[in-house]
Amino acid sequence: MNYTKELHILKGKAVCYSGFRNGQSPDLGIFPSYNEIKEDLFIIKDHWDYIRMYDCDTQAETVLQIIREEKLPIKVLLGAYIHAEKNNFGCPWGGVYPEETLEKNKKINLIQIKKLIAWANKYNDVVFALSAGNEATVDWSGNFVPVNQVIDYVKMIKEGAKQPVTFCENYAPWSNKLEPLVKELDFISIHTYPVWEYKNIHEAIEYTKENYNSIANKYPNKLVVITEAGWATNSNGRGIDQQNVSEENQKIYYNDLMDWSEKDEILTFVFEAFDEPWKGSDEPLEPEKHWGMFYVDRTPKLVMKEHFSELS
Repeated sequence: MNYTKELHILKGKAVCYSGFRNGQSPDLGIFPSYNEIKEDLFIIKDHWDYIRMYDCDTQAETVLQIIREEKLPIKVLLGAYIHAEKNNFGCPWGGVYPEETLEKNKKINLIQIKKLIAWANKYNDVVFALSAGNEATVDWSGNFVPVNQVIDYVKMIKEGAKQPVTFCENYAPWSNKLEPLVKELDFISIHTYPVWEYKNIHEAIEYTKENYNSIANKYPNKLVVITEAGWATNSNGRGIDQQNVSEENQKIYYNDLMDWSEKDEILTFVFEAFDEPWKGSDEPLEPEKHWGMFYVDRTPKLVMKEHFSELS
């Protein structure tokens, strides 16, 4: 594929992918093995055309290698994971760090951006777009990075790589705070989670449409992609009502989301392929652990059973 700075509307199904299994996590520095990632990609390849990855880490490089070596029909939206460069005293779960940590993070972030550029060039047959970060500017972010610094990272990426560049963020900041950033991006990437905002399944798809249209209508000359939308299947009641989550509701939301996004030609990355037990608190019903359309053992939940019946 010959990339340009214009991203045309891409048709196909897309999913967020992170392959951490029991006992593995980026915090521990324990990553999925080559064979585990290969197993995941062979599950993904028959149903999704695009995957989104969040970090230029060991896992991501293995993904890129396997896609190329196995000639898999998967393209990657690759991101650099940027850490806090400024304290966020409004973050409810801790966004305040010593100054030396913030200075260290700035150096780590620069390394990430440079690695993103290098891998975009090395794997230009696999990586179709690049993200300068994830949820780093929203008011509740624990990894807060000022908008002007994100703009600098975007400019750096655009100078060093040929792929279109975006930044992935909750839908809300795009309406005002991120206006200066929009001018620098090739396309906008939004996240929409009705269940986090206490919407029930009957309100869900209309709320997602409202989120999307509020940004698409504000920037009619800029392509808007949904880089996260999904439905949890469990909750401990903190942040997400337990009565709103189930495999049945996940299936309803997924099918509604696919019908709408395909009809309106919106590239939508569903969050996410597999459950990730390392995320969030130690509580088994922590919702962060239960967004996958597959369990951590790679058996399909209800939403995927009809498509992957041979795995169940």
